[in-house]
Amino acid sequence: MAATGTHQAIETVFRIEQARLIGGLARMVRDVGLAEELAQDALVTALSEWPKTGVPNNPGAWLMAAAKRRAIDGFRRKKMLARKHAEIGRDLEDAGENPVEAIEAALDDDLGDELLGLIFTACHPVLSPEARAALTLRLIGGLTTDEIARAFLSSETTIAQRIVRAKKTLGRAGLAYEVPRGPERQQRLASVLEVIYLIFNEGYAATAGEDLIRPALCAEAQRLGRILAGLLPGEPEVFGLLALMEIQASRLNARVAPDGSPVPLTEQNRARWDQLLIRRGLAALERADTLGGADGPYALQAALAACHARARRAQETDWTKMAALYDRLRAVMPSPVVDLNRAVAYSMAFGPEAGLTLLDGIDPAGALAGYAPLPAARGDFLFRAGRLAEARVAFEQAATLSRNGPEKAFLLKRAAACGG
Repeated sequence: MAATGTHQAIETVFRIEQARLIGGLARMVRDVGLAEELAQDALVTALSEWPKTGVPNNPGAWLMAAAKRRAIDGFRRKKMLARKHAEIGRDLEDAGENPVEAIEAALDDDLGDELLGLIFTACHPVLSPEARAALTLRLIGGLTTDEIARAFLSSETTIAQRIVRAKKTLGRAGLAYEVPRGPERQQRLASVLEVIYLIFNEGYAATAGEDLIRPALCAEAQRLGRILAGLLPGEPEVFGLLALMEIQASRLNARVAPDGSPVPLTEQNRARWDQLLIRRGLAALERADTLGGADGPYALQAALAACHARARRAQETDWTKMAALYDRLRAVMPSPVVDLNRAVAYSMAFGPEAGLTLLDGIDPAGALAGYAPLPAARGDFLFRAGRLAEARVAFEQAATLSRNGPEKAFLLKRAAACGG
């Protein structure tokens, strides 16, 4: 294989194995930053050796062994972790010609647990949601700081500083780089799911910029969700979140018009919805129900998405069922955003005036102050109620609040449709 081809193969392998490498190394050295450096060192070693020797049969194991040897050298140099150092050192002396197997046996780590431990560590509640998202994308997603900065419309310097601070915070907290048990796991699982869905939502409906959607972020969140589902097969909310993301992602191709403007759900060409993702989502939702999680917040949101997925035409959507599902969701996850979406469902099921009544119960100066979808929804209800002058004012207000270019243009177009 030519050197260029080998280098491409190495980069591909490293992208696939990076999260597992860092996870395993973090459990060994108890430091995410150092684990990431060791993984990079292994990559540099591979770039030097593989063009001469060829890509090994098990490149992931090769990289892990190389990184762990480097870590062991560090233990010796710095006299850190004396007990583990002594144990591994003795094993290496007895290993003869096959030290790699001795390293693996001495550490006796399970790759699945290592990766899961890394996910739980990166999404620890001790970090802010923004720091969790950045660190998760960096360590598990393998995105560069530049890619993360572009995704969240921030500077590369800001993202780099955020990641560095997150690593230092984790180091000062003295956390165990492993999967927590019992109540602690449930507490941290909520944080993990929240971060993954935050990443997905930023891809599904970009908060700012000139792109309405960022499919790469959605795909990364889905990948993380699938990993989590494979590693935690008994957690219903994991499958609820996975179902929600798969079903919502099925609509990405139909959400944007050729000119870049958003296409409302009721006007989308459903033939462009990805049926494979819908089937995957419905299967994950069934799994969540089987595990007893039908009333979990993510499972209920997935059930709402499924109502759209099962309707071949917009007119066939069961809005009455959706209104009832929002009542259940509001009981387990009360929030102004849920109230807003519930009002939309009620407006479709029982008429725009019913939706307006519910909107009047949401404080416009509260948590949704400055939230463009709130006046946008009011504008839609008023438009359908024939109150065009009021609708125009609401759409113009929503356009003023929006920071997303295509969304702003769409709202102004709706305002113009209301006439003078």
